Amino acid sequence: MSSTVPCLWFDDQGLAAAERYVSLFPGSAITGTTPGPGQAPLTVSFRLGDREYLCLNGGPGFPPTEAFSIQVLCADQAEVDRCWDGLLAGGGSESMCGWLKDPWGVSWQVVPTRLGELLGDPDPDRAQRALQAMLGMRRLVVADLEAAADGRAQAPASTRG
Repeated sequence: MSSTVPCLWFDDQGLAAAERYVSLFPGSAITGTTPGPGQAPLTVSFRLGDREYLCLNGGPGFPPTEAFSIQVLCADQAEVDRCWDGLLAGGGSESMCGWLKDPWGVSWQVVPTRLGELLGDPDPDRAQRALQAMLGMRRLVVADLEAAADGRAQAPASTRG
């Protein structure tokens, strides 16, 4: 049976990126490397949870873009905060709606599972208020999303990152 493995292209920092990623997600591990022409390995195989990935140290020719991203579904705000801070550490950049770029330029969206519940609320007004709140946030904050869905005015601390 065939399988697919996303390949992330790096200049020469694939091992450092893989080490960061596996440190953030329980049940993750680096599963192998292949030697490269210099000090860095050519490839780094790793697993995040039950999904396999490959880092290729292919040189500067193809930097990451937002056209490929990894979504992280988080059970609660503590997990959102841990993943958000860990992925940004060392030079990442925040964007809107839970999106960020890590220090290597890989795009991630860190999403509390509660967001999906709010956006799927049977009351379309609640769902719309949650959506509008999300559109104004950087880091997604469950309490702010719930307050918006409920129609409670609250200054979203989440726009500050």
